[in-house]
Amino acid sequence: MSAYVIADVTVTDADQMAKYREWSTKAAAEFGASFIVRGGAITVFEGDWKPSRVVILQFPDSDTAKKWYASETYQHAITLRKNAGVMRMVMVEGV
Repeated sequence: MSAYVIADVTVTDADQMAKYREWSTKAAAEFGASFIVRGGAITVFEGDWKPSRVVILQFPDSDTAKKWYASETYQHAITLRKNAGVMRMVMVEGV
């Protein structure tokens, strides 16, 4: 079953976040993930959630998504993201 990682990102340092994106893209490729959404216009239909940037990655399964998150490449990306913004991230299994 596919797994999706959904992130709500608030960027505070665009240059530093660009370095994070470079490494997070490498990590995603290493684990066969596809970017379903990476930014783009947001329309809130209900509720008070007001994300500024949404990213959705599709992985083959939840085990692969967990391995991606724990990988050396993605952990390095996380260090580059420090002080570049706020990340809220979840994983959900889906069809």
